[in-house]
Amino acid sequence: MSFLALSFTLLFVIITMLVSVWQKLDLEKDIAVGTVRAAVQLLAVGYVLQFVFQSENIFFIILIICVMIVVAAMNAAKRAKGMTGGVIWRIILSIATMEILMMGLLLSLHIIEATPQYIIPLSGMTIGNAMVACGLFLTQLKRETDTSKGEIEALLSLGATSRQAVQDVLKRSVKFSMIPTIDAMKTVGLVQLPGMMTGMIIAGADPVEAVRYQILIIFVFTSSSAITSIMLSMLCYKNLFTKDLRLKS
Repeated sequence: MSFLALSFTLLFVIITMLVSVWQKLDLEKDIAVGTVRAAVQLLAVGYVLQFVFQSENIFFIILIICVMIVVAAMNAAKRAKGMTGGVIWRIILSIATMEILMMGLLLSLHIIEATPQYIIPLSGMTIGNAMVACGLFLTQLKRETDTSKGEIEALLSLGATSRQAVQDVLKRSVKFSMIPTIDAMKTVGLVQLPGMMTGMIIAGADPVEAVRYQILIIFVFTSSSAITSIMLSMLCYKNLFTKDLRLKS
């Protein structure tokens, strides 16, 4: 795609901004800022990846993945406002553990090649999916804790441990965080053609080969969402209580 053709895609942004003005949604500034940031960030990443792909230095690969994990954790932690105890570090640990497990399996089983062209894009998609799962889990955890406050306090008064008192809350929160991934699995190919598959087909790859890689991504997404949410639930539930096992307000 030429830069001239790419510039024409700004028409979609302009149309969206005009609709916002027409409906008085006050989204024009956010759309404009988001457009500029997305363009600058993606172009910068493109040049960085070009350098990394050419150098094939393991240090740069690890550095990029670490940056992805930290940025993802910072974004997901915004959903944990009010929760104390260093939630962001628990998110980082959850996502990092998931990334090590997923990438370790993919490389050890020779499912993908050990090159930056495979490791970085797959890591980015997996970490991004885990970030969404973390954000949804934390949002639902706060909501479930508020609505189940009486039930939790009753269980604590009967001698239940903190884990036992919030077990059902954690289950519902983990299930909620998995909804987008599970829904995507059910409708892929019928309602939507996922981005990776579409990109490969546009680039001229064999559609069947593109489908194989997309199946890989879907299965990895499902596993990564489950592992990240479950691990985060195990690390975060104690933050809901004081040292004397009272539910924090």
